[in-house]
Amino acid sequence: MVVLCKNTKAYAFEVLLGKEAICNFVKISTMIEFDQYLGFLAFLTILTIGFWLMIFLITFVVPFWLTGNLMQWLKEKRQKSKS
Repeated sequence: MVVLCKNTKAYAFEVLLGKEAICNFVKISTMIEFDQYLGFLAFLTILTIGFWLMIFLITFVVPFWLTGNLMQWLKEKRQKSKS
């Protein structure tokens, strides 16, 4: 991205006509700085940990919990029917 040093329409028109030289061009860098890079890495790390935690909970913990509760409920039901 290039920015002219004077920000007026008349100046831009004069530059196009060749009446005045462009005084300065400023190139704006799109590189991220190191602290932004660390923040991005922290965000990706937290996102990845959350993703794998959710996968672990859905595939192992929740079925284990539901199966255990169902077995306990059936066991209690059998004990009540015997007595």
